[in-house]
Parts: sequence; structure tokens; C-alpha cells
Amino acid sequence: MADDPTTQREDTPYHREGAGGWGSVEGMAKVMAEMRPTPAVLDTLRVQNKPGGHMCTSCAWTKPKDPHPFEFCENGAKATIWDLTSARCGPDFFAQHTVTELLGWTDHDLEVQGRLTHPMRYDPQSDKYVETTWEQAFAGIGAELRVLDPKSVVFYTSGRASLETSYLWQLFARLYGHNNLPDSSNMCHETTSVGLKKVIGSSVGTCVLEDFDHCDMLLFFGQNTGTNSPRFLHPLKEAAKRGCHIVTFNPVREAGLVKFRSPQSPAQMTIGSATTISDTYLQVRPGGDIAALLGLVKRVFEIEEAQGGVIDHAFVAEHTHGFDALRSFAHATSWDAIEAAAGLERGQLVEVAEIYAKSKAVIGIYGMGLTQHVHGSDSIAMLVNLLLLRGNIGRPGTGISPVRGHSNVQGQRTVGITEKPELAPLDKLGEMFGFEPPREKGHTTVEAVEGLLDGSVRGFLSLGGNFAHAISDTGRVQPAWRDLAVNVQIATKLNRSHLLTCPTMWLLPCLVRAEEDAQASGPQAVSMEDSLSHIHGSMGRRTPAAGTLRSEPAIVAGIAKATLPPSPKVRWDEWVGDYAKVRDLIAQTWPDQFGDFNGRLFTPGGFYRGNAARDRQWKTESGRAEFTVPPSLQSLKRELRDGEYTLVTLRSNDQFNTTIYGYSDRLRGLDTDRMIVLMNPEEIARAGLHEGQAVRLVCALDDGHHREVGGLRVTPYDLPDRCVAAYYPEANPLVPLSLHDELSKTPAYKGTPVRIEA
Repeated sequence: MADDPTTQREDTPYHREGAGGWGSVEGMAKVMAEMRPTPAVLDTLRVQNKPGGHMCTSCAWTKPKDPHPFEFCENGAKATIWDLTSARCGPDFFAQHTVTELLGWTDHDLEVQGRLTHPMRYDPQSDKYVETTWEQAFAGIGAELRVLDPKSVVFYTSGRASLETSYLWQLFARLYGHNNLPDSSNMCHETTSVGLKKVIGSSVGTCVLEDFDHCDMLLFFGQNTGTNSPRFLHPLKEAAKRGCHIVTFNPVREAGLVKFRSPQSPAQMTIGSATTISDTYLQVRPGGDIAALLGLVKRVFEIEEAQGGVIDHAFVAEHTHGFDALRSFAHATSWDAIEAAAGLERGQLVEVAEIYAKSKAVIGIYGMGLTQHVHGSDSIAMLVNLLLLRGNIGRPGTGISPVRGHSNVQGQRTVGITEKPELAPLDKLGEMFGFEPPREKGHTTVEAVEGLLDGSVRGFLSLGGNFAHAISDTGRVQPAWRDLAVNVQIATKLNRSHLLTCPTMWLLPCLVRAEEDAQASGPQAVSMEDSLSHIHGSMGRRTPAAGTLRSEPAIVAGIAKATLPPSPKVRWDEWVGDYAKVRDLIAQTWPDQFGDFNGRLFTPGGFYRGNAARDRQWKTESGRAEFTVPPSLQSLKRELRDGEYTLVTLRSNDQFNTTIYGYSDRLRGLDTDRMIVLMNPEEIARAGLHEGQAVRLVCALDDGHHREVGGLRVTPYDLPDRCVAAYYPEANPLVPLSLHDELSKTPAYKGTPVRIEA
């Protein structure tokens, strides 16, 4: 009894045209009109995500070797236009506004002031940022860092920084004396890095782009393709056309996985109809993915026992461990328990399982809807259980594919951005650069914030991003930022993290990826890794927004030189003068993955760094892929109590992470400000509420701290019962810092219990 993915409740405001189409063009045009970039932005978009061109700073979806005429999506275009705005945010702006005043501005209004142009220092006496020089900034920062205990300082990295910058950043941290290297992965897909590695020995997905040409079934869990990675819709469209079964499990019915109208197709943009993507769309209860997947597994065992020929016994015997325990658990768990935890009917799960049992090549795809839970790692493991039963890892057209968010968030981990010393080649780094690397475990994002709260973290350096606004428990944490000894923010535009000031704080403006990066040896290329483990070169060609800007590698090197004693083996000036020498260092550090890095930099489609699990080599404790038994049928911390709802945080299609391009959530049919709470109409009525009513959400976990977000308006939407949704990062104050995945400490943004108060 598969749901018709095109059907919506009549009383739910929802656009039925799906992703892409003229709506995407209109969305890009609105940002273009507001940002007023130079006409050269069109040339940048023309080569965006193409071999030898500029790699998008938005999502990490792969770049094909044979690109479309327009190899960018709506959000990718918005990100580039946003970067290349004609607006400037320089010393004159800061002279007119105190930090206290700016704290009252919206996130959108802060960023539309334009590109930061000059290094700035916070002046506590005037409560303003004042202009400084690069030399003064580097000297001041270095002086502060030299007197601090290195282990009290955190080096955070956003997903934008290139492989070259990331390598220098982690080297600086370890030369300084710590492994406190959290990055934005800690807030989204660190559950993959930990949970997936535990069961198949790989911290990243096993698929490559060609696999999507050969699969006959795709299983989606908690991933909003239309907003987060729209270029992925092209291979999905082709898969749907050839008859591949696409089944989606998601509490929120997202337009991009319902229909897609390709901007590359003149027919679809004019007279043709949109392509239906998911032939089955099941609105699983938030946190119910473990139960839903167990239902599929249980049915596969039932079919095997009834008729045989479903489970790949040869693969199971040769490559896996723990099969019998999973089989016993599936048998012992009743269908009633599965239905209750999943919020789905047995017949729905049986139908999907029977398609799976007949499919020859299956890919499991997931996003943060699966990872951002207390038992997110167990949800990933259960998806692996299902794939392993039929040998759906390590064959063409099969595998597990987490869809990463930011453009190089996966690559940063590859080149040493990790708080886990066992994952970094410390002996190799020590040999190459003549020092003894620190061996103590560093801080994750959650541990860094805990350090802010207890005072053990004294310094914070942020390589891009909007950390203070992106973390959980923001309302509780914000006052702690003022107690830091030093805070350094490397950025392109003004955001809320820059306004949570301490007495010694610097704001350092950098180039964007689309701008020409001219150094001693000439214009420089940088590189990044996509979510399918391919490495791509990127070349910026636009004139920088200001002559005062410096590149990220130059800023990292400037701070490092001012902080560390000189060493003949650490050649900051030489590396900044020629990024090819940094790539040589990366290749020397990881020769098996980055051999001939410079020679392969602009390989069409990127060069593949390899994946042992794809070759059925399992780098786990047992040496085999692990079947596992989950500790609970749901991934939430606990069962909901009377009057409680599970909060799911959402991003609109008019934002990227904490960057808010505008207020049109077109793909959900919402055109309003962001202070809304979504509920299904029946739930609204049961709660005694009405559409448009002003309410507040209150965290229902009792840990001695009160958390609430007020000023929200009730808005009807197609959601499961006992579920509410609100926008990220506005709802972040409701998520306790202690509510996170048990293995990775990824915040549970998709599974927080809340109450609604009028």
C-alpha cells in the first residue's frame, strides 16, 4: 500500500511542482537582485563544478567528469552570488554600529552588509570593531596564544576550507601543542565517521557516481535532496526513468524527493511534466528509522525462510560477523512493537522489503535525519544490516552513501582535521616536521562547548563558519563567549559568532574560493573532497573584493609564524608562496591516497582516493563487516510523555547552514519569516491550538536548565503525529548540549522532546 508521493492533504500548504524548474530560477534571481554582483559572476557560474573551474562552496555532492551545460544548482548559484556581492562591510560600517546594536539584527541583515574588507580588532571601550593591520593582528594573536596553555585553545574548522588550508591548520594546532580540532562534521556527519567505521571499517560512504547508473533500488533515509544537494537530483531522475525503485523514509515530505523538473531539460522547463522521484514515500516517526529498518530486515528473514534464495549466504559467511544474533533479534521482536516505534504499518514495510528482496543492486542513502539522534550510530548500523543481508556493499551499483553537507567537510577529516589522535598520522607528521606531536585526545564540538561553560577553554580560533550560532544549547552558552582570553574569527561576511565578543578578539577577512588567489609563484589552485571521496581542483578567477584581503593559507601561516618558534623544517612562507608544495606534503603524508597529487589535481570528475570497504576489505576489530543488534527500537533518548512532541529542526531552501539568503521556503510552500512551528492539522486541533496562534516551545528534558524559544506561530504542515518542526538555527536553544549521539557526540537536532505552550 505505497503512498502516492504526489498526494498531499488539501489543507496543507504545499507546492506540488517539486524541486528545480522555474522556481529555482526565480530563487537565484532574487539573490542576484539583492547582492548585485558584477557581470563576471555569470562566467564563474559557467565553469562552476567543471574540470579546471571553480568548485562550489555549497554542498559536497560530486562533480561529474562529463558535466551538464549548467553544473550548478539553485543553492550553489546562491552561494556564489552571495560570495561575489558588490556590497562591502568595511571600517566605515563598523564605525557606525556598536556590537550591542548589531546583536539585535537578523542573521540575514548581518550578512547582506557584504564582504568584510579589513582586519578588525574589537575595542571593549567603544563596543566597536576598529581597523587594524595584518601585522598588528598576527602579533597580537601570537602574543595571546604564547601565554595560554595550548590544551586550553580550540581550532575550529568550517566545511569551506580547502585541503591545503586544512592541512596547514592541523599542522599549526599540533605544532602548537593540542588536538583540539573539531569541525562542522561534529555537528552533522560525525555519526557516520564513528558509527559507519565501527561496522564496515570505513568512515565514509562506499559509492562512486557510476554506482547510481547500475542500481535497481535506492533507499533514502532522512535526506532532503532538493534543498541540501540538488545536483544529486539529476542521477536520481535518470534512475527513476529507467525503472529503479526509489523509496524514501522521512518524517517530512520533501518536494525534492517527490518530483523534479530539470533545468537542463527545455522540455521539462516548458511543456513537459516533472519527473516523479520516489515511487514510495513513508513518513516514518522521528527516531523511528531503527524500527523501520528492522521491519525490512525481519521481512527479509521471513521470505528467506519461506522460499530461500534471498540472503547472500556466501557473502555472509565470508565477509560478516554477528549474523545469528541479528536473526534472533529480528525473530524475537514483534511486528506490533516495530509498527509502534516506526509509526508505520506492517504492510508498508512488507511491501518495501519484498521489493528489496527482488532487487539485484541496492544503495542506501542517508542524511542528517538519520545521524542527528541519540542513537544515530545505531540507525546507521541497522541500515548496514539490511545491505549486508544481500551483499549490497562492494559490488557495482551497491553501497552505502551518506550525503555530506558542506563542500569539503569530508576532505578536512581526510587531511588530519580530527580530535582523535589515533586517526591522525602523528608519527609521520613528527618525522616530517621535526617535533613530538601531542598524543592526548582533543575536543569534539560538544566538549569544546563544555570547556567554554566550565572555563577550561580559554582561546578559540575559527577558520570560517558561524560556530557560536550553529551549536546546540545556544541560549545557555552565549554568555560564556565573553569570558574567553582570545577569540579569532577568519571570515568572509559578518555573522552572529563575531558579535559574541571577548576583550581580545579579532575579525580577519579572507578571499572566497571564486576569487583569484595570487601568491609568490602566481595564481593558486586549491582542492577539496566530495561526498563520494573524489578530489577536485578549483581555480578562482574573480578580482578579490578588496586588496586588503588575504587567503586562508596566508592567514593561517601568519598566525602560526607569530605564535611558534621558527623551525627549518616548517616553511610557512614557502608553502604560502606555492600551494603545490602543500599538496606535495599531503601526498608525502598519505602516499596511498594522494600519490602524484599535483599531477592529478584537475582530473575530470576528480581522482578517487579509494575505499577499502568498497573492495570488501573490512578494517574493523573482527576483520569482517559487522551485523549488530540495536539497544533500542528508536533512536530517541526516551519515549515521549503526555503532552510532549519530538522536535525536528529544518533548513529552508533559502538558506545554507546558518546563512539565510531570504525568507521563501518555496519547496515547502512557505513564504514567511522563520519564527514558525509546523504541526499536522489534526495535531493542532488535539492540542487545542489554531493556525497562526502564538506559542513557545519548551525543552521537555529536565537537567536543571530551562530552555525555550518563543514568538513562534502555529503553521499546519504534513508531519507525523507527535512531531513538530522548526527552523535551524532558530530552534537550537531547545537542544541540550548533553543530548547527542552516544558514540560521536553529534547533537540530536532531529530528536529533542519539547512541549508547546500558548
